[in-house]
Amino acid sequence: MDRQMADIFTARLDATAGQVVTLLKSLLSGSPLEGEIVRPDELMAAMRHGVLNGGKRLRPFLVIETARLLGAPDAAAARVAAALECIHCYSLVHDDLPAMDDDDLRRGQPTVHVAFDEATAILAGDALLTLAFDILSAPETELPAETRLRLVNQLARAAGVGGMVGGQSLDLRAERVAPDEAGIVELQAMKTGALLRYACAAGAVAAGADDQVLARMTRFGEIVGLAFQLADDLLDVTSDAATLGKAAGKDAGRGKATWVSLHGVAAARQRLEQLVEEASELLEPFGSEAEILRQTAGFIASRER
Repeated sequence: MDRQMADIFTARLDATAGQVVTLLKSLLSGSPLEGEIVRPDELMAAMRHGVLNGGKRLRPFLVIETARLLGAPDAAAARVAAALECIHCYSLVHDDLPAMDDDDLRRGQPTVHVAFDEATAILAGDALLTLAFDILSAPETELPAETRLRLVNQLARAAGVGGMVGGQSLDLRAERVAPDEAGIVELQAMKTGALLRYACAAGAVAAGADDQVLARMTRFGEIVGLAFQLADDLLDVTSDAATLGKAAGKDAGRGKATWVSLHGVAAARQRLEQLVEEASELLEPFGSEAEILRQTAGFIASRER
């Protein structure tokens, strides 16, 4: 990535994160919506703590950039992106719990169960999960009803038993019974990859893309999901908590097998290069209009936190 393109990409990433955060703040207002009775103050504070605590907002960025490339309405794409971020943040709140990964630090700040308590953290995650489907299904997401229904259905499958939640279950099992390489890839495609795949597919669905384009963007999402997890595993080995904003070395400490532990750092970096090349090839039909997405794949593969 040359310096000028890097600056353009960084500016777009930062601007989109700001846009998404502004929308999330509005959606996490303490004012009850029609059909709600009251939004409890402590619960709302815990939800905001779990969502408005920094982060690159990569999943929303992928939704918005894919939607922009394919011509979806900006405001609707932003709401789809916000819904996906609520799902992602709920998963982090629950993953950090003592019964799961037992982490005290997230994005350089105390995790929700540390800042509040375990019961509130569980409820905050539950509420964020539910809010995501509220956002997608609401008429304020100005897309055809059939499109909104499709987005809801696909998110449920990406986030649920056959996607992210199922992947977390496999990840917990992997601490007791080490999976083989195929099992590692499957686990990671579910726990981490499913929401990244959805991000790119959702942008295409919101734009009303045809089946061929949808398949291409879904595959692009799968590739960046693989790259994200592989980069994450590399960082767990090569970085530290101060840089990551969360604990480092946890996989090795638990004896958990990863692609990096099986093949080594050098092979992992080579594999990342291959994934970025494959992602770039998938975007070739879109020419220079897809440059930001092309750069996103490279950024994901080479990130340092």
